[in-house]
Amino acid sequence: MLISLSVRNVVLIDKLDLNFDSGLNVFTGETGAGKSILLDSLSLVLGARADAGLVRHGEKQLSVTATFQLNGEKSIFNLLEEQGISFEVPEELILRRTVTQDGKSKAFINDEPVSISFLKIVGDKLVEIHGQFASHQLLNASTHLSVLDSYANLQQEKQQTEQAFNTYKKALDDLTTAKQELETAQTQELFLREAIEDIEKLQPQQDEEATLVMKRNQLMNGEKIITAVNTSVQLLDNEQQGIIHQLAILEQQLTKAAQYAPNVFDNLLKTVNETQSALADISGELESVGETLGDVSDLPEIDNRLFALRGLARRYQTDINELPILLDSFRQQLNQLEQSETVLHSLQETANATYQQYLSHARKLSQKRTEAAVKLDKAVCRELAPLKLEKAQFLTKILTDETNISANGIDSVCFMASTNKGVPLAPLNKMASGGELSRFMLALKVNLATTAETETIVFDEVDSGVGGATAEAVGERLAQLGLNCQVLVVTHSPQVASCGKSHWHVQKTEQDDKMITTIRSLSESERLTEIARMLSGAKITQTAEIMAQELLNKS
Repeated sequence: MLISLSVRNVVLIDKLDLNFDSGLNVFTGETGAGKSILLDSLSLVLGARADAGLVRHGEKQLSVTATFQLNGEKSIFNLLEEQGISFEVPEELILRRTVTQDGKSKAFINDEPVSISFLKIVGDKLVEIHGQFASHQLLNASTHLSVLDSYANLQQEKQQTEQAFNTYKKALDDLTTAKQELETAQTQELFLREAIEDIEKLQPQQDEEATLVMKRNQLMNGEKIITAVNTSVQLLDNEQQGIIHQLAILEQQLTKAAQYAPNVFDNLLKTVNETQSALADISGELESVGETLGDVSDLPEIDNRLFALRGLARRYQTDINELPILLDSFRQQLNQLEQSETVLHSLQETANATYQQYLSHARKLSQKRTEAAVKLDKAVCRELAPLKLEKAQFLTKILTDETNISANGIDSVCFMASTNKGVPLAPLNKMASGGELSRFMLALKVNLATTAETETIVFDEVDSGVGGATAEAVGERLAQLGLNCQVLVVTHSPQVASCGKSHWHVQKTEQDDKMITTIRSLSESERLTEIARMLSGAKITQTAEIMAQELLNKS
């Protein structure tokens, strides 16, 4: 709700500070007094296009500040959080706009600079203006669906439909991704099969390269190894000088000595015998090793194996040791490819099932919207005749298209109207602007007041071109609307003015050779005088005062 408006240096307004109440606030005054300037100032702070011509003559810049009391408007809180603007719930929200003589404009929310476009987004959520040259929100067909849903209290049905849509959308995304992966995999199928066949032919083993290199090195150095082995064997087995032959002579000598000293040489003879046996084993092992390493016939086979493995590794851009792992990976990919048709079928069934679930929720939502639309049409049409729109028609047009689905369902909604008999229905934004349109919007807002997000609504001369009973009907509906939200109305009708909870008088006076617009709240006696003036003109008669009192008493 708008709780205050401060205006500085806007055309005829020098300095103005207004504090507003809830309910219906009416603004009256003679033509040209500056009521339109007040609305221009409010529009400016809500994000309207800036005009340097609004800056008061002789001043460097204008400024307008509007303070709003927030009462849990979640959409506004979300917007502010996204922009990093600090606020407290349910504290005040302060909008400020400045415009300099050269047309440069700045915008602030809670003293933090914001773009003009963001200011307008926030402003549109705070105030809805209906006038002869401006109208917000309800003339925008993109809002009609949410307006109808709010009117019908379909929040639960909308949430269920949105959840079903998101579930279907995920299933569809999963299916699409799987199809794309299958298409990519299918182009790899021939490669995978050929690669698996290539690698399986060689059957590479883990750490095989190191083993082969070691064997190759041994074979390449076989001559040196054989020389060393043969020399070692000669040292052990030479018939004259070999260690084993010498140990045999040692054994003979110790045996002779043992004949003369029994038991003294037993341990020594035992050790010599064991040493002879161990050296004989070493000699035999060396001869075996020599025979093995002396055969270099395996060298070409080892070279060929190494060459083949290294070529295979280069072909698949990996290490020889990674070839077994790569083979397992290729086998898994091929297996997944072979199983992909089954997976696709399952994902398709899931997508079909979630789509049907979505359609079920969307159709129920659509049916309730249709029922609510009929109810809204009748309610609005009942309001038209008393507002001197007895020949007007209103229709909530719902187009249902199950091929065009969204989180909001399968419907698009457009409010259609015709103000004259025989004139085809057309979207609200195609209607001629002016008091007629304002009254039409009033009829609609009266029925939507309890569900509207905007807490402040402005009507500029909604009573234009009407009087008497029609003006009285307008006033009654504005007052009724004021029970659910704050209403600001600029009026020339005494019937409308008498219905206000608060009455403001706009006046243009001359001060220091300059014209100044002032606005002040009227007391009960001043209000009576103002309504009498509106009834009789400049000269207030006793009859006018009596009629004014009757209007106030009736309201």
